Amino acid sequence: MASNDWFDKDFYKVLGVSKDVSEAELKKTYRKLSRKYHPDTNPGDAKAEAKFKEISEAYSVLSDSKERAEYDQMRAMGPGPRFNPGSGGQSYSGGFPGGANMGGAGFEDVFANLFGGGGFNRGPQRGADLTMSTTLDFIDGVKGTQLKVRLGNGETTIKIPAGVQDGQKIKIAGKGQASPNGGPAGDLIISVTVRSHPVFTRDGNNLRVTVPVTFSEAVLGATIQVPTLGGEPVKLKVAPGTPNGRVLRVKGRGVVTAKAEGDLLATVEIAVPSHVSEKARKALEAFEELLPEADPREDLLNKAGLL
Repeated sequence: MASNDWFDKDFYKVLGVSKDVSEAELKKTYRKLSRKYHPDTNPGDAKAEAKFKEISEAYSVLSDSKERAEYDQMRAMGPGPRFNPGSGGQSYSGGFPGGANMGGAGFEDVFANLFGGGGFNRGPQRGADLTMSTTLDFIDGVKGTQLKVRLGNGETTIKIPAGVQDGQKIKIAGKGQASPNGGPAGDLIISVTVRSHPVFTRDGNNLRVTVPVTFSEAVLGATIQVPTLGGEPVKLKVAPGTPNGRVLRVKGRGVVTAKAEGDLLATVEIAVPSHVSEKARKALEAFEELLPEADPREDLLNKAGLL
C-alpha cells in the first residue's frame, strides 16, 4: 500500500541496485545486505539496526510487483507534491496544476484518484511489451534471416539481422501491445537461441574451423581446401614446417554485418595416424635417424629451470 514518504525514499539507492533490476538480482542483493546488517550479526549497533530496517522496507516494496509499480509511478511525479493522511482530513498543498486543494480527502482517496479513480490525467500510455523466443540454425544467426510470427493483429514478418549471437535479445519497436488510450504501441522483445554447428564456431565476428593436415603436408607444405559457411571451399597454402595449432586467415569469410566484417580463422591440426604399416614404420625410423640430434623440449625444460 502506498505511503506518503515514498517521495523521499529512494529504495533502489538503499539497496544499491538499478531501476531495471531483475527479481533474482534484487533477492540476491537483499540477502547479502540483510546478512551484513542483521541485528544478530551486529548486537548493540543502533546504526546497523536502522540500516537493516531501511533495507527491509525497501525490499518489501520492490519485491512486490504491484507496490513496485505504484512506487515507480509516485517517484516519477517528482518531489513537489506531499500528502498528509492524518485523521483530521489534512489538506494537500502545492504541486498540482491549478493549485487544486484536496480538502478533507484522505491519503488513500487522493491516490485512488491519481491511479485509476479519475481526476488526474496522465495522458496517453505506452502499450505493454510482448516477449517471445526463437531458435535459429547457426547459418541463420550468422547471415540473418526472416521470421513469420503471429501477433494479436495477424501475421507479420520480422527481420533478424546478420550476426545475432546465442542468448541475444532483439527489440522490434512498435510491435508490442497497442496503447489502451492512444499512446505508442509497446515493443516486441525476441530472445534468440542459436544452434551449434558441427564444424564452425563463433569468435566475435570471426568464424573458426579446425583443419586437419597430414604430417607430410605440415613438413613439406601443401595447398589444402578449407570449408566456408554456406559457400564453396577456399584453397589455402600450408607453408613448409607449419606447426600444429597455427592459424591461417581467410579475409572476409566470417560474420558480415552492416558495421563490421569478420574473417575465417582456420587452425591447423596435424593428424596422427592411429595405425601405420610396417613399411611406413621403418620409413619413419629412417627419417628420425636423419634428423639433427636435438631435444625439441630442451628450451622448455631450461625455461622451467629443470636443466
